[in-house]
Amino acid sequence: MLEVADALVRLGTREVTLIGGEAYLRSDCYELIAHLAKGGIRVTMQTGGRGLTPTKCRKLKEAGLSAIGVSIDGPAEIHDVLRNAPGSHESAMRAISNARAEGMIVTTNSQVNRLNMHVLRETAMMMRDAGVLIWRAQMTAPMGAAADRPEWILQPYQMLEVLDTLAEIQEEVLKDAHEQNIPLKQAFRIGIGNNLGYYGPHEQLLRSRPEQERYWQGCQAGKYVMGIESDGKIKGCPSLPTAPYIGGNVRDLPLEDIWNDTPEVAFTRDRGTSELWGFCKSCYYADVCRAGCSFTTHSTLGRRGNNPHCWHRANELKKQGKREILRHKHKAPGDPYDFGCFELDIEDWQEEDFTPTLSTKKLPVLQ
Repeated sequence: MLEVADALVRLGTREVTLIGGEAYLRSDCYELIAHLAKGGIRVTMQTGGRGLTPTKCRKLKEAGLSAIGVSIDGPAEIHDVLRNAPGSHESAMRAISNARAEGMIVTTNSQVNRLNMHVLRETAMMMRDAGVLIWRAQMTAPMGAAADRPEWILQPYQMLEVLDTLAEIQEEVLKDAHEQNIPLKQAFRIGIGNNLGYYGPHEQLLRSRPEQERYWQGCQAGKYVMGIESDGKIKGCPSLPTAPYIGGNVRDLPLEDIWNDTPEVAFTRDRGTSELWGFCKSCYYADVCRAGCSFTTHSTLGRRGNNPHCWHRANELKKQGKREILRHKHKAPGDPYDFGCFELDIEDWQEEDFTPTLSTKKLPVLQ
């Protein structure tokens, strides 16, 4: 583990985020954090917050952890269903309080789906009131426990409502910060993950940082990002499905060699638009976007290069009186990092009243 950390230092890594499961359940995570921090790397952690006690928070801070992100997927009645763990929302909120009490920077992350898209404002205000700095929204992808839950996955046209709502909330919280003379770097704000957005009127509002105006510039997997799995497998991004994207294993090869020499990891570095298909192939933004988030597209349609979950795309189709629909083709095989298999249809645009439904069906336990 420490040899891999040293390799990351040699590669010039600026930040390492520890994820899990729960990374703090390893008794040596404090040693790893201290080792990375000593090497000049900013160390952060993403957690579901179960069991993140005041003592653990203090030890993480003392080891050198710079910030912690806690997953909150809406109010308790929705969060606990998505996490398949009654009481997990309460634990996560307690983790936020414990981390803030130790003086850590705390952010939160929410997966956005058909169960919680109607409570985005409520979720944002809950996070603001809890004292977090940034609330990041990321779309639920059909992967892992969600691979065979089509009733959870956003339909492409629902991206319009989701992004419009997030933009409204962002404008409101930034206006409040301005009126209270809170510097932007210290004010609560919303960020969007790699699989939300794409070139609508809200792109810069939701993706920029206080010190930097930003917009989507293509998948960064294997370019500025690396994923290291617990058994040593290396991918260009931790979210990518495992089987198609493994470039090697640090038990067999030096990390530098895997990073520098394997096409499975480096697939974004020199690619053009030749792999694009469907709507994305002829899109105005094809040269810079390259079909959005690779992991979401591959996990949805079985290969990257055509991303229906796009504000610009949904809006262009709506102008034509059309919308795209995802239909579940078959079940995932049941492997780790499982992903679903959907097909894409197009139909006439329909205005609809969205009524959320909660499914409490027991999910399979992933080994």
